[in-house]
Amino acid sequence: MAGPTKDKAESKLKFVVTTSLRPTHELVENSKQLAAHFNMNYAARRNLSIKDLSSLFSADGLLIVSFQKILFVMGDNKFFFHPGLAGLRIKEINNGKTDQMISAMSLKKGYSVLDCTMGLGTDAIVASYITGATGSVTGLECSPVISELVRQGLQSYLEEDKEIMLAMRRINVINTKHKKHLTSLKTGSYDIVYFDPMFRYPRRKSPGINAARMLANHDPIDRETIEMAFNVAARRVVMKERRDSDEFARLGFKHIFGGRHSPVAYGVKERQGVP
Repeated sequence: MAGPTKDKAESKLKFVVTTSLRPTHELVENSKQLAAHFNMNYAARRNLSIKDLSSLFSADGLLIVSFQKILFVMGDNKFFFHPGLAGLRIKEINNGKTDQMISAMSLKKGYSVLDCTMGLGTDAIVASYITGATGSVTGLECSPVISELVRQGLQSYLEEDKEIMLAMRRINVINTKHKKHLTSLKTGSYDIVYFDPMFRYPRRKSPGINAARMLANHDPIDRETIEMAFNVAARRVVMKERRDSDEFARLGFKHIFGGRHSPVAYGVKERQGVP
């Protein structure tokens, strides 16, 4: 397990790792390992409430390790890994409906995708399902907590649909800042490079989204990053944003795709002459 890449906002917060109530010895050991990985304090649960533990350790948030998942709690907001709408989107694709992200990517089996803003991983799961066993999806996430919870969730979540579960298992998660990672890649390293800066302008509110948003990097994507991404992409750079967003023009996206009634759209920069 690689050491976490500290994000500026997240590094200012104090988190504590604990367990669910009535933990086994194995659960305690797993919690201590997670605390060591993040260089956080481990707190024995001792039947204390979440509120009491937070108060006792003056913690901004808690990571609670249970038998099924790792739960992040910050105030009234909670989040844990869940594939979200990925299953529904995949079902609709299999029923012949158009998925706007897949259409904007012109994604096919065997392609390689670099998701520069993985977040909770829903888009990465759908992309991995389409690229299949011969393709690849790599997700970058600068938040150590989000990346680790999603990484473990992708590897352990039990999904009834075997093909969706295999798609989840194939995703490679890297805790890093996308701009730093892009500088390390050679020209044409991936077929598609994808951005979804959704945390800057959330379209809906939920405890899970709010909790993840508190840990997310809110820095806007700059033109240099898009140019670097275009160098790395053998086929396309795709960015998701609000339909009426000024970000497309600011970052040089001239081709905009998306459903007529959809609140989001996709900017595409396509490499010419690539079949």
